[in-house]
Amino acid sequence: MIKSELIAKLAEENPHLTQRDIERVVSVVLERMIQALETGGRVELRGFGALSVRSREARAGRNPRTGEPVDVRAKHVPFFKSGKELRERLNLSGDE
Repeated sequence: MIKSELIAKLAEENPHLTQRDIERVVSVVLERMIQALETGGRVELRGFGALSVRSREARAGRNPRTGEPVDVRAKHVPFFKSGKELRERLNLSGDE
């Protein structure tokens, strides 16, 4: 699902809200999540999962086309850990 599909689905389920209002709410929520991660914080959505930032050390890599060694600089990357409810719903067997 992409952002525009999420907005369209929310608009469909909430006809009392305008699409512009829903777009604004979704944008604000995502922006606040990004701001929290930028400052080293963590974003936890109960039942869904948690987002945090992890550091990766500098390392030696290889150019996949040429095989030539390249230096890969240290960086911060987002990390997602799924919540228990999400994992359970993804792994439901058809027997229940």
